[in-house]
Parts: sequence; structure tokens; C-alpha cells
Amino acid sequence: MRSLLLHPCGGSIITVRSKTTSGQYVASRSRDPVFEKLMDKYKNLLKVIAIQDLILANPTVEPPSVSIEFLSRLSQKLHLNRGAASFLRKYPHIFHVLYDPVKSQPFCRLTDAAMEISRQEALAINASLPVVVDRLARLLSMSISKSVPLRAVFKVWRELGLPDDFEDSVISKNPHVFKLSDGHEPNTHILELVQEEGKESLSFEAAVEKWRVVECCEEDCSVDRTEVQFSFKHSYPPGMRLGKNFKAKVKEWQKLPYVGPYEDMVGKKKNKSGVMGVEKRAVAIVHEFLSLTVEKMVEVEKISHFRKCFGIDLNIRDLFLDHPGMFYISTKGKRHTVFLREAYERGRLIDPNPVYEARRKLLDLVLLGRHAALSDTRDTDMSEE
Repeated sequence: MRSLLLHPCGGSIITVRSKTTSGQYVASRSRDPVFEKLMDKYKNLLKVIAIQDLILANPTVEPPSVSIEFLSRLSQKLHLNRGAASFLRKYPHIFHVLYDPVKSQPFCRLTDAAMEISRQEALAINASLPVVVDRLARLLSMSISKSVPLRAVFKVWRELGLPDDFEDSVISKNPHVFKLSDGHEPNTHILELVQEEGKESLSFEAAVEKWRVVECCEEDCSVDRTEVQFSFKHSYPPGMRLGKNFKAKVKEWQKLPYVGPYEDMVGKKKNKSGVMGVEKRAVAIVHEFLSLTVEKMVEVEKISHFRKCFGIDLNIRDLFLDHPGMFYISTKGKRHTVFLREAYERGRLIDPNPVYEARRKLLDLVLLGRHAALSDTRDTDMSEE
């Protein structure tokens, strides 16, 4: 791949690809072993969560369960390459397979440990409902029209830490903040931010502002405040070569003014930064979007559903790849997942939250696999002898 770093209109940085496909651009990125290792664990966790949701969605049975036959029909969609039964056997700490003599077929339910983790996550989400309301209001505030299609929110409800009944528990219970209206297409709804006449609109501060304040307030800070005013935190994958020219362009880009993610574009005059200022605003929006997620990560395909709402005319995936100091894309698990680099250290969130902690417990059960179960079996056999 051949890249050209251009800086029109007074100087920002943007990577312009020449004669390369988007797939080649992804393949040519600098790998980060820490994020790759983390995603290697997450790819099986995502499959486990998909099955868990199917089980919990069947409350008519106590305890909730689904038939193996039903899961087998969904094997391809769930990416269970060796079939449902084989996958379930890999995680005895999460799934318990039992035979129903009445229906003459095997069923699957969650183990007590997995049910307890699910309960803890639900409690953590319910305890953070005020945060959830704020998070959803922020999402709408970044939209040009202060509204987004409800189906787009359904795509990221788990990433935003919304309860599974968020239409009732969050939207309907906060009519002074949210409103649902019919969309232009049949059976579609639009989620809107309520803006009452005569009242000031909600005012939000982007997450990056907190970092900027910290940077300027450090005792040994030698950085001029004007240099940090429009900057973002950067850290690069180990082994990535950073040439002098690249560093200079990044420094110029950091100083470039832009319209923040919560600022209204209407009535804003185009400044000298021109197209580069627009690109930087797009970076600021996706940075803020990731900051709003529980685990500071999301599938690229899911965030792309908000591109038009946010007024982003650029390819979202390329936008992440153009800024490797801020974002990292992993392609493991047959999906493109983007991480907010600054939020992680050694594969864990620097500033964890209760919902994240509950989900990490489920990941720990996934990582146990069958090993502990096999060990327990051997210990039992030896005691019987």
C-alpha cells in the first residue's frame, strides 16, 4: 500500500490511499498483540452471549431453556462451525445440557453460575439507569436532527448498556427527554430528543475534554494549553514505525480547530481548515461514540448505521484506520471491531464500570472452557477410588 499524507488548507493529517482496496488497507494496518489477544477471547464470548440471549428470551419455561434442535438450525447464523452440541460441550460452566423425556429431545439451559452473572449484569444496568438516560441523550445530541432511527439503537443496545426492555424502562419513562415518532417507511420509528420551546437545550461536554483538563493541570506539564485545546490522546501499536514526517503531520492535525460533536453545525461558517476540519469533527464524533459504550468497543458495521445521522460523509472504517493512534481495528471472529485505544491498558479497561465487570466474569467462565470441569471430574474419581 502506498500512502500520501496531504495537508491542504493550513494543515491537517489524512491518509489518502492510492490503488488499494479497503480490504488491503485493513490488512496492511499495524497489529497490536494486546488487542488481538483480547479479541481472540471475545470472539467466543460473543457466541456464548448470543446463545444466552436465546435461552433467556424463553421465560415461559422455568428455568429458561431452548432445544438443541433449535440451536442447530441457527448454527450457521451463530457461526458455530462444528455445530451447536459441540460448542455447548466446550463450556460446561455456562451451559447445562439435559434430556427432556416428555418432549423426547435434549435441551440447553444456563448453569447456576451463568445465571448469577446474568442477574448481576441486569442489576448493574438497572442501578445505572440515570447514566443510561444521559448516554442515550448524548447519542441523540450528536445527530444533526437530534434524532436517530430506533432500529439503529437496537443495533447497539448492549454496547450502550441499555436494558433489554429500554423502550419501556428508558424511553417511555422519560417523556421529558425522549419521544418516539413514526418514520417515513412503514413499521419504522424515530427516536427524538425532546426540545421544549423556551427551555435551554441539553448541554454536554465531550469525554476528551476531561483528558485535556488533566493534561493541562499536571504539575510537570510543559505543554502549552493552546496545543492541547484541540488535541486527542494518541498511543500507537508496538513496532509501528513513526517517521519524522508522520509525527509532524500528526502534530499539525492536533492543533487543527474543529466543531465539537455536541456543537450545532447549523450557522457555522466554514473556517480555513475546510475539509480537514470536517474530517476532524467526524473523528471527534466516533471518539465520543466509543466513549459512551460500556466496553469502549463496537463493531464497525453497527456504528456505520449512525453515519448519516451524524453527518459523516466518510467511510467509517477508513476513518478508524486513518488514526491508528486513537483507534484499533481487529478482524477476528469474522467481524471488524474497533477499540478506543486510550481506554485500555494490558487488555482491560482503565476505568471499569459495574456492567463491564459483570461481563468480564462471563468471559472468565468462557476462558475456563472444560479444563476446570475435567479437573473436578478427576478429583471426584480419585476420591471414589
